[in-house]
Amino acid sequence: MRHFRSIFLSDIHLGTRACQADRLLDFLREHTADHLFLVGDIVDFWAMSRGISWSPAQNTVVQKVLRRARHGEKVFLIPGNHDEALREHVGALFGEIRIALEYVHTTADGRRLLVTHGDEFDQVTRYHRWVAVLGDVSYNLLVRMNGWLSWVRRRLGLSGYWSLAGYAKRKVKTAVSFIFDFEDSVIRAARERGLDGVVCGHIHSAAMREVDGVSYINCGDWVDSCTAIVEHADGRLELLQWGAVAVAAAPALQPLLAALPEPANIPAMAAADLGTVELPAEMDPYLAS
Repeated sequence: MRHFRSIFLSDIHLGTRACQADRLLDFLREHTADHLFLVGDIVDFWAMSRGISWSPAQNTVVQKVLRRARHGEKVFLIPGNHDEALREHVGALFGEIRIALEYVHTTADGRRLLVTHGDEFDQVTRYHRWVAVLGDVSYNLLVRMNGWLSWVRRRLGLSGYWSLAGYAKRKVKTAVSFIFDFEDSVIRAARERGLDGVVCGHIHSAAMREVDGVSYINCGDWVDSCTAIVEHADGRLELLQWGAVAVAAAPALQPLLAALPEPANIPAMAAADLGTVELPAEMDPYLAS
């Protein structure tokens, strides 16, 4: 078991089939910390309004975090857009977990980092919520397709996990542009506040980079990439990917990825009944939970 000064997790999306609670439990069993930051979208109230999928593993995740808080680990919950209802309880304690709108964390080496989910820097989420909801449905469809791909990979004897949704984010031009715009906005805000950097989530794209002396750190998610940011005892930050595997996209997937909709086509995609997409139980690991 490894112990850190701080662990930062975001975008767990409890309450959904896509939440990789089993892998998160494995991670939590192997890593402890003095501080645990839950950086938004921990519970997915958006998805739960369409239907709840809450597995025993997700119950155990909640119980484990509560137990850590009771045993002295300092746990902070910073709500995101998918669990924004919790923002009404900023300042309250929930089982020794403190709810905060944002937090300025000082690392062991003296750097001051803004910890925030980051949705306030997403213009689509702020001003075009219906587009954000439709994008969320489309993204969840890709995540469901990951279940089928995982089944195929197991049948072919391939180990590890590969994410179709993550690959699409890296390859679709509009998604890449959105990520860069988001990162620039977050970095600018940290610089204007005189801080040394920012730790955020929201876009499900884990990263660590320096831009003109400001650190941009994104925790990623526990839907696709299963990533976390950890702070070592000396203040050094590290990006961990749990159960990562490097896999090139199969040629057969290229036509599918090329057909992914640009934002202008999202309403047309949503018009299709995405909720009717079903897989046989043995091919969809989330249906069994």
